[in-house]
Amino acid sequence: MSNGADLPDDVDLLKALLVEARSLLAERDIEIEQLKAQIDKLRRMQFGRKSEQLQRQIETLETQLEDLAAGRGVADVRRAQARGANASAPVATTDAAVSRQALPAHLAREDHVLEPESNCPDCGQTLQLLGEDISEQLARVAAAFKVIRTIRRKLVCPGCHAIKQLPMPGLPIERSIAHPSLLADILVSKYADHQPLYRQSAIAARDGVTLDRASMGRWVGQCEALCAPLIEALRRYTVSAAKLHADDTPIPVLAPGNRKTRTGRLWVYVRDDRRSGSTQPAAVWFAYSPNRQGIHPQTHLAGFTGTLQADAYAGFDELFLDGSILEAACHAHARRKFYDIHVRTPSDTTQKALEYIGAL
Repeated sequence: MSNGADLPDDVDLLKALLVEARSLLAERDIEIEQLKAQIDKLRRMQFGRKSEQLQRQIETLETQLEDLAAGRGVADVRRAQARGANASAPVATTDAAVSRQALPAHLAREDHVLEPESNCPDCGQTLQLLGEDISEQLARVAAAFKVIRTIRRKLVCPGCHAIKQLPMPGLPIERSIAHPSLLADILVSKYADHQPLYRQSAIAARDGVTLDRASMGRWVGQCEALCAPLIEALRRYTVSAAKLHADDTPIPVLAPGNRKTRTGRLWVYVRDDRRSGSTQPAAVWFAYSPNRQGIHPQTHLAGFTGTLQADAYAGFDELFLDGSILEAACHAHARRKFYDIHVRTPSDTTQKALEYIGAL
């Protein structure tokens, strides 16, 4: 990276270079906005049989967007150097949205106070507080392993020689080295952050901690069994509502033995009537199936009566035949059709349809 020493001394040439740099930055900014628009459009289309292909397109565009943003950061540093700033000096961001966004109030604050000497260097008098400037930067303290020791002291009575000792606190997995916090981290990393156990094992190894994958896999299975009653209680509560929202999404599932993935299905059922004035807690229940056959939602909702809001997937049709479940079509899916037509061939009809749906 240039430190400014190789820049020309000619003022006119410097101005021309500055104009060219601004033009390149403007082109990059336009390309970034175009990529964002493409990603938003693909995410709206991310349903149905082509969703895996769309996901790959989204990931490719996201990577391009990251590369362009990195190029913007390089340009920030080079502009600062062209103005004569030191390479290690702070570089102002060009993203106005970042500078306007306040850091979350719920985060802990750690104050580093920089205060001049108490006496004036010019006349020696004691300085008085005039005010202060506060700047905030977002920091992240990496998760750290630690060993929690439970020490149970034994006490003996000198008179009757009775021995007293408090029992060992309960653990999710008895006689295991896994603390509840470690189990929670493994499960969240695996299922929420999509970090397979072999990667988690490699991450732990960087801290000098050995986490055997076989042991981790056994812990996951034990936690699954321990959580089963809670999941069943959540299912019963969710489907006991008078109105449900249902949908499904494809998920890649690793096929054992051939290093390839097949497409599974994750079904979601949501109970949430808070916007209708209900004081009942909202709830969501997920169910996995290896395919998208209609038998799965029909099994999940066996015994449910009420209103079901879902898309037009034919697998739900069987549920509406006897009248015990009323169908409420999905407004978002209906709006998408009008939106796609409006983007291609805008008209007063499509504009009014979108406005009506927006008003609802």
